[in-house]
Order: sequence, then C-alpha cells, then structure tokens
Amino acid sequence: MLDWLEYRNELLGRIGDLGQLSPGTLAGYQTLSGAGAKTGHLDAKTRELIALAVAVTTRCDGCITVHAGEAVKHGASEGEIAEALGVAVALNAGAALVYSARALDAVKAHEGSK
Repeated sequence: MLDWLEYRNELLGRIGDLGQLSPGTLAGYQTLSGAGAKTGHLDAKTRELIALAVAVTTRCDGCITVHAGEAVKHGASEGEIAEALGVAVALNAGAALVYSARALDAVKAHEGSK
C-alpha cells in the first residue's frame, strides 16, 4: 500500500514547484477550491467528506490523501468517512448503470443504421 503521508508531502512539494512556474494556475485553483467555503452553508467536515467521496469517484490519489487528512482534522469519524465512501461506491455503480443504458441506446442506433 501507499505511504499516504509521505505521498502527500511529496505531492504538495511538486504542487509548490508548479506554483513557482505558473503562479496564476495555483492561485486560480486555490480561489476555486475555497469558493464553496465562503457561503457557509456546509461546515468544513461535511465539505471534506464530500471531497473525499468525489476523490474516490475521480480516482485521484492526491485528492484522497489531502481530503482524508482534512476530514480527520475536522473531526470526521471513521463511520462518517465509511458512509461517505459508501455514497461514492453507489454513485460509481449508478454511473455504470446509466452509461450501460447509454451504450445499449448507441447499439440500437447503430443496428438501425444498417
């Protein structure tokens, strides 16, 4: 398994390197990332649980390690994290069902064009 803490530190260093080369890119990301928190509708723990679930659905290891750490920092319990991850699993399966229906629709369209 991955050493998540070491990976996070290495990743943040590389992102810092990118920020040196392209400060506007990093600043834009930081603006986008912080925008949701400004509304105050969700607390930090809830936002991090959502971010962690989304990180799983997008298969982003960097996002997983950052948001796992932030979720723990904001008091998310293992049970809350497991429930959020359960939502991610359900959405991935649901997306596969939806895209399976789309694939069948595409097959029917191709069969009709023979």
